[in-house]
Amino acid sequence: MNSINNKNFLHKIPKEVSHVTDTLERAGFEAYLVGGCVRDLILNREPKDWDVTTNARPEQIIKLFEKTVYENNFGTVGVCVIRETSAGDVIRDVPADRQGQPEYNIIEVTPYRTEEKYSDFRHPDEVKFSDKLEDDLKRRDFTVNAMAVRKIKDMYSLTDMFDGLKDIENKVLRTVGKPDDRFREDALRMLRAVRFSVQLGFSISHETTESILKNSLLIKKISEERIRDEFVKIIMSENSSAGILLLQKFNLLKNIIPELEEGIGCEQGGAHLFDVWNHLLHALQHAADKDWSLEIRLAALMHDIGKPRSRRLSVTPGKKKYTFYGHEVVGARMTKIILERLKFPKKNIEMVEKLIHTHMFFSDTEQITLSAVRRIVARVGKENIWDLMKVRECDRVGMKKKEAPYRLRKYFAMIEEALRDPISVAQLRIDGNILIKDIGINPGPRIGWILNALLEEVLDDPSKNKEEHLIELAKSLNILPDNTLRTLGERGKEKKEEREEEEVMKLHKKHGVKK
Repeated sequence: MNSINNKNFLHKIPKEVSHVTDTLERAGFEAYLVGGCVRDLILNREPKDWDVTTNARPEQIIKLFEKTVYENNFGTVGVCVIRETSAGDVIRDVPADRQGQPEYNIIEVTPYRTEEKYSDFRHPDEVKFSDKLEDDLKRRDFTVNAMAVRKIKDMYSLTDMFDGLKDIENKVLRTVGKPDDRFREDALRMLRAVRFSVQLGFSISHETTESILKNSLLIKKISEERIRDEFVKIIMSENSSAGILLLQKFNLLKNIIPELEEGIGCEQGGAHLFDVWNHLLHALQHAADKDWSLEIRLAALMHDIGKPRSRRLSVTPGKKKYTFYGHEVVGARMTKIILERLKFPKKNIEMVEKLIHTHMFFSDTEQITLSAVRRIVARVGKENIWDLMKVRECDRVGMKKKEAPYRLRKYFAMIEEALRDPISVAQLRIDGNILIKDIGINPGPRIGWILNALLEEVLDDPSKNKEEHLIELAKSLNILPDNTLRTLGERGKEKKEEREEEEVMKLHKKHGVKK
């Protein structure tokens, strides 16, 4: 055991968690924090989950707390704990007589246990409870996840039977015991090795690497949902492209998303410095560097996945050129199949498919028209257009180009222009119907002249855009003869056009492009 007397360590353990461990200890049981939360505390990372292990049995745990959840075959009891900040930050388990559904945290408490044979490479055939912490720790996956901490008064004692602390210091991932045994118990641990490697910045030991290569086919025994969850954590890490490279190196990718490997060695030519595979990795990493969403990262990783299947060689005298016509359509279809196979939610699938299908929206900023840009906005939706531009940026950076070259900046300016509400009489607080109904103006050109004259007033002083004021002003304008009113109306239209031009110039200046 190693004693830990570190105030920083002490303060990072939430009171809800201490409440659970203290309750177990007061009842005469052992209570340890275990697994990933201990690893993260040592690494000075914020734990996402808090797991407790104890020599108490499930029925004994349940008796100690007022509200628990126990719905599994592995002995894990979820203890429901609430925080009452209005009562001096008091921590206690949920009272039976509390009205309504209070917000609470669930702290998972699991008895020490041993696990027997894994016939399906996923779940133990039998779980047996134990009285020894050692039995529980030796069944865990990696040494850095097989440490436990027990609070004794104000001191924390670390139990580290497999040199997890040393592996943390050396930044290396090793399995507890023989890697073949661990991966044949649960093949998902191979994906977890990749995930921990990229999340923590750790290397994977030689022995563990060799075992993954030998057992990679076992990943096919794992459910798509469990694979998806680990895959998402890998690409949502800061080093997502390294994670995909490791999956490929370990022969795991070909058993999960073999379509991606079709891009290895698929030369593109032209402005592309990389083959399709490396281009997609660079694009994904740019999305990770920007901390962009899951959908954008998936689209970045797969936006050109259809290129190998759509590549054609065009040969002219002294020159060869590859074409990839329709690769965005092929790629969107392939991506939909992949994400459905991995059981992604329908919302994610539809979004990623749309981003890939439309990522080739336009290329020549000298020829693209504002109406074409508006059609693209309508096609993907205003709420998605900037995500599409992010995918386009990833595509650009994946070619080892600058993040925002002139062409991309021109797109940004044109999209902002397309999204901006045009300056028009529609912005007035009154319209032609009010002029006819409330003022009694006959339908005809005078209505348009009056509205444009009113618009000029509002453009000069937006505070005048009030219904009552505009109605009174319209009554005054209606007294004027046609010639005078027409002149005022045309002057208002000219003012509108000048202001439109000013606003567009501001957008172009903002993005550093010319009109």
